[in-house]
Order: sequence, then structure tokens, then C-alpha cells
Amino acid sequence: MRVGLMIGSDKERSRADRLDGLLEDGKTAEAQGFASFWVPQVPGYLDAMTAAALLGHVTERIEIGTAVVPVQTRHPMIMAQQALTTQVACGGRFTLGIGPSHHWIIADQLGLDYDRPAGLMRDYLDVLAAAFAGPGAVDVDNDTYRVHSPVDVTDAFDVPVLVAALGPAMLRLAGARSGGTILWMADERAIAEYVGPRLAAAAAEAGRADVRIVAGVPVALCADNDVHDARAYASEVLGHADFSPNYVRLLEHGNAEDVGDTMAAGDEATVAARLRRYRDAGVTDLAARVVPLGRDAAARQASRQRTQVFVASLIPELS
Repeated sequence: MRVGLMIGSDKERSRADRLDGLLEDGKTAEAQGFASFWVPQVPGYLDAMTAAALLGHVTERIEIGTAVVPVQTRHPMIMAQQALTTQVACGGRFTLGIGPSHHWIIADQLGLDYDRPAGLMRDYLDVLAAAFAGPGAVDVDNDTYRVHSPVDVTDAFDVPVLVAALGPAMLRLAGARSGGTILWMADERAIAEYVGPRLAAAAAEAGRADVRIVAGVPVALCADNDVHDARAYASEVLGHADFSPNYVRLLEHGNAEDVGDTMAAGDEATVAARLRRYRDAGVTDLAARVVPLGRDAAARQASRQRTQVFVASLIPELS
């Protein structure tokens, strides 16, 4: 299992410091030996692909990915154009994570349609595949898009694509049409018994090998008697499952009831044991989302650093 970091919206930094701070976080992750660095598209926060392009210029080795960019907000040709440009900026280390997002973002916040997410993703991947095939004309006509447009960004790099997939239809698409999936709110049982088998079956039927399961997992190093509070805090700050029916349905396939239940929290032995269980469940790529604990900013910063250093120390064991 490759071990990476997933960041979030850092509200404890001033707005003026957030971008520079994110770039410093990426450089630190690379120096600590993490294999990947995942940037989410958080509503109203820094743009994930812009940040990824800038990260490409301040790092040398680490994979940089989005986790994830909603497809409804960008035409697939514009997404392809931006992704190819970002790939050039990252020197071939960029992975595009995309997904259909959730109704409360797409419909409620943005006023866009949230209809047929799996059908939309299938049609979207048609355009991306053609655009990433190399410089030249892209000609795609399907149920959603009629594209007849040139691509002339680079002939040096392809763009790996991962699809956020929670339901059976999306998992079939992810396995058959992409490099794998990016997960959030999936515990070990959901991955081993639901996500992994469906993804693998779709990939095998399509003749694809080595599909990835990138699992976003909250992590906090803390005393054992603080674990309950840490889980409750994670569910509060990272978004309750009941905001999205998609997450509720995914949780039904595992033992977790909310995001806090997917968390690796506790002392060193407890955190290491839980991360090993994720590896043994079939996770190919851990995207550790460090959850800092403490009553003030200084305490939370110390907690963040302590947890991140510890997760980095587990890389040889978990790989």
C-alpha cells in the first residue's frame, strides 16, 4: 500500500496564507517520504487543479492528485485542457480524480442539474479518453456531449483518471473505464466486501489490470480515552454522512455509521493496527487525512505535526 496525505480546507490559516501554506504542506509531505498528496475541491475554497499545478513546481517526486473535482462544473474538454496543462506543470506526476459530487453541492449550492450521475460520468469519460489520447481532433457524440474540438497542449504526458465511486454503477465505470476509485467514508468491511470485488470484476471484464483503490482515511494520534471525542469531532468537521444519501448507502456495506467510525484514532499501536487493516482489505493507496486535536490553534498544530510524523514513520511497514 502506497501511503499519501489528503489535505482539507485549513480554516486556521488566514486567507492570505492558505495557498503558500498548502505549497509548504506539499513540500513537507514529499520530504517526509509520502508517495502522494491529494487536494480536494472544497466548495468556496482554493481551486484544486490550480493548486496542483503550483505544487508541481515546488515538488520533484511526489504524486499530486485531485480528490475530487466535480464533473458538472466543467465541460469535459475544459477539464481535459486544464488537466493536461496541470500534468505538464507536474512533470507527469498528476492524477485527475473526478466525481459526480452530491446533490447538496451541485443542485443546492450551484443550481445545476444532478440527474443521471452515472450516465453523465460515462459520457464524460468518453470525451476525456479521446482528449487524453494525444494531440489532434476530439470527435465525440453521445447522449450528453457533441464535441468536435482540437487538443494541442502536449504530446509528452497522459493523464491517469480516478473516479469517485460509491454505488454499483459508478464502481463498474471506475473499474472498466478508469484507473480505479477514490473513496471517502468507506471502512475496511465496505472496501473488502463491496468496493473491491465490484471494482475488480469490472476491471477484469474490460481487460484492465492494477486498478487502484485510494482510500481517504481520517487519522489522529491521541490518548485512548480521547478516541470517542476524536471520532465525534471528525464527524463534525469532516461532514456528517446524512448530508448525502450516497454516503449513507456506502456506509450500509460496512460497520461504520459516520466518518468518525472510519478513523484511525488512538495511540501508536492502535493507529498502526487500523491502517494495516485498511491495507489488508485491499486499499492500494492510503490518503491519510490528519485530524488535529486540541483546545487551541497551537495545540492543534502540535497534534497535526505529531500525527503526520507518525504516519510517515509507518511507510516502510505499510508499503
